[in-house]
Amino acid sequence: MIRLSYSGQFDEQTLIEYIRSTGRDYIVQGQEKCVLENHTKPNSLDYWLRQLAPNPDTKQADNTVIRHLVHTGLFKVADALPCPDSGRLCKGVRLVTTDGKA
Repeated sequence: MIRLSYSGQFDEQTLIEYIRSTGRDYIVQGQEKCVLENHTKPNSLDYWLRQLAPNPDTKQADNTVIRHLVHTGLFKVADALPCPDSGRLCKGVRLVTTDGKA
């Protein structure tokens, strides 16, 4: 289980299933300081985490959460990932394959 910085937690396996369901092997961080209703990156980790968080109007995908994900060995930090919402290159996490390579 990964603890969120502002209360709550989630199972990293659920995140892996979600990422795979998108047809990608990554998810952009997408953190925004706004209420959920105004979030502009619905395909981001921040938006996904807000669905699980006790307070969905608080930014959730901070760097601490990213570090915890990487620490599991199931993810690696990746820069220059194409954001599915904005098209811009963004920081995020990529799944690590079973052979230990991304």
